[in-house]
Amino acid sequence: MGVGHDLGEQLRQWLATDPGSLRQSRALTNRLIDALGAEDQLKGPIRDLTSRPLLLEALHSQGARRSSAVASLTAELSSTYAPAVLQELLDLIQAATGEAEAAPAQPAVPVAAAAPQPQLQQNLESFGPGLALAASGALVFAWLGAELDRALFDGWGWSGGVVLVLVLGLIQALASGPFPGLRRRWSLESTTADQPRQAWRWLTQTWIHSDGLEAGLNLLLLLILLGNSPLQLGDVILRYSLTSLACLALAALCASHWGVTRRWSGAAGAISAMVALAAGLSLLHWRVFSFSNGALVIPAWVLLLVYGALQLGWQLPRQNQQERSEPWQRLLSSSWGWGLLLGLLWAVITRVKELL
Repeated sequence: MGVGHDLGEQLRQWLATDPGSLRQSRALTNRLIDALGAEDQLKGPIRDLTSRPLLLEALHSQGARRSSAVASLTAELSSTYAPAVLQELLDLIQAATGEAEAAPAQPAVPVAAAAPQPQLQQNLESFGPGLALAASGALVFAWLGAELDRALFDGWGWSGGVVLVLVLGLIQALASGPFPGLRRRWSLESTTADQPRQAWRWLTQTWIHSDGLEAGLNLLLLLILLGNSPLQLGDVILRYSLTSLACLALAALCASHWGVTRRWSGAAGAISAMVALAAGLSLLHWRVFSFSNGALVIPAWVLLLVYGALQLGWQLPRQNQQERSEPWQRLLSSSWGWGLLLGLLWAVITRVKELL
């Protein structure tokens, strides 16, 4: 028996001693989340389960009414969750209600083929404060960058891309020296992504790298990609921030849905998108697109392969050995993975627009 069964047994004991205190979804959620402890991968599914009226009906009814509620709830969950998470939830329901019918008669419908589910809406709502803050912050930082460009960097002749790299490098140096806590405090973790009090991490995670080796690599790549960019600092910051936010939002939704433990930080999403865009256009135009910085000229496909190989080595291993995620789920729960997909998609859209 697993975590779901243990939670169900605990819930059954609570119902036997004080059923009146568990007639509200919020109270039920708080009890189960506290009992869950370190099993972070189930927190999202548990919150979704306890928000469903059918669960309360199954817990507080008897006989045919309870059986009907359990059957309906099982059908809903079977069309929402991957088999591993689904089984934990069904074990919980069965242990709490004593209804053996909670086991699904057929394999669950694959998540990718399922219609949009309530959990997606719930996750978007819980991520709302962080998304809104990060999007607003991107606009504010872009405005600040434009003002600094006009007052300072234009006169010095500095590229907006170089200034961005210097700012990121300065923050990373402070995190590696006098303020080592920045790498932990400014990064965003899957366990706190839906907490309103941690919404500010959606904004700060773009500007810090929790891993020093990845930080050095990403700063070097940003210098190669943006060192000769004609864009002003405000435009560079806006595109960097919004691209990173798009990759982060999609990765966080996937991590929450599949119960993948992740820590997000840094520029991997934006870098991956830029490299994938250039590599995709190279393929679609059937000619080599390169990035040049001084005497250094690197084809986009070289960056795609080298950076992709390194990121695969970082993203494929489980960050929590107790989770039951698949390798492709962990890749789609990373900013790098979504940067790759969005960059290739934008390359296709760009080519189609050219042809039209």
